[in-house]
Amino acid sequence: SLLGKIDALIDGTKIRNRSHAIEYLITQSLTPKVKQAVILAGGKGLMPKGLLPVAGKPILEHIVEMLRESGVRDIIFSIGHLGEKIQEHFGDGKKFGVKITYVSEEKEAGTGGALLLAKQHVTSDTFLVIHGDILIDINLSDFIAFHKEQENMATLAVTTVIDPSSFGEVILHGSKITQFIEKPQKGKQTSQLVSCGLYILEKEIFSFIPHNGVSHLEEIFPKLAREKNLSGFLFEGKWVDVGTPSSYEHAITTWKSPSTA
Repeated sequence: SLLGKIDALIDGTKIRNRSHAIEYLITQSLTPKVKQAVILAGGKGLMPKGLLPVAGKPILEHIVEMLRESGVRDIIFSIGHLGEKIQEHFGDGKKFGVKITYVSEEKEAGTGGALLLAKQHVTSDTFLVIHGDILIDINLSDFIAFHKEQENMATLAVTTVIDPSSFGEVILHGSKITQFIEKPQKGKQTSQLVSCGLYILEKEIFSFIPHNGVSHLEEIFPKLAREKNLSGFLFEGKWVDVGTPSSYEHAITTWKSPSTA
C-alpha cells in the first residue's frame, strides 16, 4: 500500500515519522534532476581497480547501480589503461539499465584531462563525476538538492577520516569550502575532513581545465575555493577509497551494499 511505502522510509533518525516521510517525498519530487554522470576509470595496474570485486560484484557495478537507482542513467566512462576490460564487462549498459558511452585516453591525462575527454558527450548543464575506485553510501538526491541550493560551480562530497594525508583535505566554513589541500603533509593537516571523489559540477568547469598536457581536478578545486565557488556536502554514510591493497582488504571485510546493510 502507499502508506506502507511511506512508513518504510521512517528510520527514526533522518526521517522520524509519517508526516516527515511525506514532506521528504515531496522534497524529493521537487529536487532538480541530474541525468548524467562521468565515471573516471583510468589508471595503471594489472587490471582496472574498478573491476576488483567487493560484496560479490565489481566496484564499478556498485557505482552504476547507485547512479541508476537515483535516476542517473546516462553514464560516460572515461577509461585508459586496460579500459577494454571495463567495456567488455558493461557493454552499452543495457544489461544494467543504463546507457554507457566510452571515451579513452591514449596516455595518462590526469583527472582533469580524463574529464575533458568526456566533454563532447556532456549535454547537461549540471552533472556528476565519480572516481571509479570508491565505494560510497550517499543519498544522491540530497547531494543534488544541496548543490542547487548553493549555486556554486562545484560541490564535493565530504567525510571525516583520522589521517587526511592520503586525500584532498578540506577546510569547511559553513557549507563553503575555503581551502582544498591535496595530500597535506602528515602532521601538518588542520582538518579531518576530506573529499570523497564524488563531485557535482556545472558545465562551466570545462573552462578551468587546461587543454594541453596532464591536468588534475585537484589543482582546480583550490582556485574555486579561493573564488568562493566551491561547496562541501558532509554526509554520514560509509565511504571506502579502494586505492591501496590495505584499503581494498578493508572494503572486502566491511562493505555491504547499502540495500543489504
